[in-house]
Formats: sequence, C-alpha cells, structure tokens
Amino acid sequence: MKKKTKIFSCVMMFIVVATFLVPTSKPLATSWAYPFVVWEGYVYVVSDEEVTEVGEVIGKVTRYSDMESFPGNFSNAYEKGTKYYSIEGVSTEEAIAIEQSKGEYLKAQREAEYGVKSVFERVFDGPFGIGIILALVVIGVIAIISVYKTKRR
Repeated sequence: MKKKTKIFSCVMMFIVVATFLVPTSKPLATSWAYPFVVWEGYVYVVSDEEVTEVGEVIGKVTRYSDMESFPGNFSNAYEKGTKYYSIEGVSTEEAIAIEQSKGEYLKAQREAEYGVKSVFERVFDGPFGIGIILALVVIGVIAIISVYKTKRR
C-alpha cells in the first residue's frame, strides 16, 4: 500500500507542475504590422524594393506562422523553404534579399534583434520559473529516493 501511495504522490506532483508549464491564455491571432523574416537572430523587414544583383544563398525560412512567433529562421509572410540571399555590395548587417518567386527578389532591411530565442524562453523566467525549477528538482529527488529505497529492500 505504501508503494502505491508514493507512486500516486509522484504522479500528482508531476501533474501539478505540468499544469504550470502550460500557458493559461493564448492569443487567438497575432496581428503583424509588416512582413518580415528572421535570420541569424535579427528581424529583417521586407520592402517592395526589388533586388537584381543577388549573391549566394545564406539561409531559408525554417518555420512559417501568421499566428505565433517561433525561434530560428522564422517568417510571418513566407513559407518554409523560402531562400535568403546576400545582396552584392550590401552588408548582410544592413539588408538581405528574399526570394519572392523564381528570379524575383525583394529587399529586406535589418531592423532589430529578434526577441524569441527558444520555445522555453519564457517558461523559466522570473520567480514563477524558479518555482517550476524547484518543483522539478523536488520531484526528481523524491523519485530518486523512492527508487533507491525499493532497490535496497
């Protein structure tokens, strides 16, 4: 009976901690002010200016969504796989070219550093995050002690 109580306690603590990891409210949609791509941790705002002299492929969109933000080479306007190019004579710290269609490229100006670094970025921030980490440590210690005691018997 004691063993079942320990297992039940561990499962319940895990469920309680897991509920804190799930966001309680999620926006239904995100409204973007302009089309952009993210490359190398920076937001590049896509303009209507066409580019004719493109250099090498420097990256591509790895994740597209017009609803949420994601880490990596993300875009709110271009599908996964859309290629990024350097522009001849222009530093990539200033602008890059985005493949609009075959042979057609638009200029994207670097605006700012992109804020989303990781999917878990905001989960462990601040006092709430410290509580989650402590709860996970406690659950881990209890699980280790429980396993150790059952093996000693």
